[in-house]
Amino acid sequence: MKKTTLPLCDVLLLTPKVHRDERGAFVETYHREQFVSLGVTAHFIQDNQSCSKIAGTLRGLHYQLPPYSQTKVVRCVYGEVYDVVVDIRPSSPTYGNWVGVNLCAKVGQQIVVPKGCAHGFCTLTDGAIVAYKVDQPYAPAYERGIRWNDTSLAIDWPDHTPTLSEKDRALPSFIEAAKEFGGEHE
Repeated sequence: MKKTTLPLCDVLLLTPKVHRDERGAFVETYHREQFVSLGVTAHFIQDNQSCSKIAGTLRGLHYQLPPYSQTKVVRCVYGEVYDVVVDIRPSSPTYGNWVGVNLCAKVGQQIVVPKGCAHGFCTLTDGAIVAYKVDQPYAPAYERGIRWNDTSLAIDWPDHTPTLSEKDRALPSFIEAAKEFGGEHE
């Protein structure tokens, strides 16, 4: 597996080796020792999966507060998505910045989302399926989010009129959310 460091502190893009032949393909998506050798030391306890019916579906930007902050390893297992990570760690040198990458099932890349980052994605194809590992359980009382189109973040989403859940539509701005996780946005 190849590791690429992205321009957001501690965010990695992992590219696995895909073995292809006339039958199709095989890829190893997780191997604990290999992940540790790449610097991903989280102890994953749960796998999650979402399926979005239509292109332009946007999920996020989600995170959980401590002590239930989650490290995530996210991959697209069907279709393609534009995946976004926002650094909300006040002590981080990339606080308030974001990075976006296309994750495509055919390529098999995975993005490592560290604790203290918000995460979301917009589907680029109909029927996109996203799977992710987490190192903390879902804790509804600690679940939070940031509005997808917050102007202070200026995320360059591929769809400017996405399909959103009511819950995601009602998320606060980065500045409002920062009050709870102890940060200030300049």
